[in-house]
Amino acid sequence: MAKATKDVIQPMDEAVRAEAKGLLREARSAALATLGPDGHPSASLVGVATDIQGTPVILISGLAAHTGNLAADPRASLLISPGGKGDPLAHARITLKVRARKIERESEEGARIRRRYLARQPKSALYADFPDFSFFALDIAGGSLNGGFARAFAPTPADLMSDPAHAAALAEVEAGAVVHMNEDHADAIGLYATGLLGAKPGEWRAIGLDPDGLDMALGSATLRLPFPASVDGPGTLRRILAELAAQARAKAA
Repeated sequence: MAKATKDVIQPMDEAVRAEAKGLLREARSAALATLGPDGHPSASLVGVATDIQGTPVILISGLAAHTGNLAADPRASLLISPGGKGDPLAHARITLKVRARKIERESEEGARIRRRYLARQPKSALYADFPDFSFFALDIAGGSLNGGFARAFAPTPADLMSDPAHAAALAEVEAGAVVHMNEDHADAIGLYATGLLGAKPGEWRAIGLDPDGLDMALGSATLRLPFPASVDGPGTLRRILAELAAQARAKAA
């Protein structure tokens, strides 16, 4: 009798969910694989950001082969692999099965996605409004997380997305909250970066918020500060940000 193949997929837990969400939320580039007219997969490098609930979003030209491929067949795969020192296979990466959906620029969703994408990819402002460029949301159908050697997981869309009700509540205030933090709480942002995340000092700015964390940037460098719990609205957001600032000050003292 042949031996049964060992199931290498391990169960998800909160730590693994946080790791998977972090890979997705922190990404600035990814490999997008689309299906060409001959049925052969074709991979290309794309800039990436996330909508407030966690859906990856891309900005691509109508002249690019992958745009035509998505128009013919919206199924695609997105590989996020930030890498690091040493063996590249020892570092965590995630592959997402996605379905591309073109975003209507004039819609509320379109305005939010444009703002969030440009905050993470500021140089794309040079061409984001060219008529042949479009934003696409990559709705997640499933995923495969490789956390390094002997660490394999299969996160579901629910494992990767923020709580939808919490995301909807924050979507209404996110833009104003980011402006307010940069104008009135720049010192706290700096403390988050240096005191909690160990980054070098500098004029760090908030560039985005979602229920699971705060995104910051200094030049081309970006950081993400995970929240200790999912934020369900403006009141909880203010409380958690204040608590995190107090923790950072205590560490700096």
